[in-house]
Amino acid sequence: MSKPTYKLTVLISGNGTNLQALIDACTSSALPSTRIVRVISNRKSAYGLTRAATASIPTAYHNLQPYKKQHPDTADGISAARSAYDADLAALVLADAPDLVVCAGWMHILAPSFLTPLAAAEVPVINLHPALPGEFAGAGAIERAWEAFRKGEVKKTGVMIHEVIAEVDAGRPIVVEEVKMREGETLEELEERMHKVEHGLIVEGTKRTLKEIEERRTKRKSEGEVW
Repeated sequence: MSKPTYKLTVLISGNGTNLQALIDACTSSALPSTRIVRVISNRKSAYGLTRAATASIPTAYHNLQPYKKQHPDTADGISAARSAYDADLAALVLADAPDLVVCAGWMHILAPSFLTPLAAAEVPVINLHPALPGEFAGAGAIERAWEAFRKGEVKKTGVMIHEVIAEVDAGRPIVVEEVKMREGETLEELEERMHKVEHGLIVEGTKRTLKEIEERRTKRKSEGEVW
């Protein structure tokens, strides 16, 4: 009996180097029987869309601005726009029936209107964050860690792949790798080292999550549930 084919949806916002690591892994033994069914970007100019197209992977562009224009420029209006945007994003993702959603440089905080439908469909969402668990949540994590090192506040940083929950960068860590700081290192040099770690860890985190999915499915089948 052949192994099941796993389907990934990848969310991006930028250059897509971590997406490229996943694309390469799906064509090797690193992520066997796995394919990316769609790459979605919230930025039209994201080079990751070109990477996906080059690999013959379907893409979609889903931007928040049209939703903001449909609502008043108030706190409640912005909240309503984001909620509607995320609900439509969930529908877009679920239309492809993926097994897993991977946020690979996705610069948008996912709201409950996205996470709740995904959870109901039992589709896990994981994210890459360039920091250790509990440290430097949100944007600019590498720069903030570098500045903290210069002040003598930390001696190391790291990269983690974690489950996505409503609280930013606070979900269960799936895999973590520490990166030691170096005296005299520039921010650009640290970023380069961090990105190399990211490329390996996003593949490993995806692999581990798919293994967890398969284990849950196997357990259900052994207990007589129909999948």
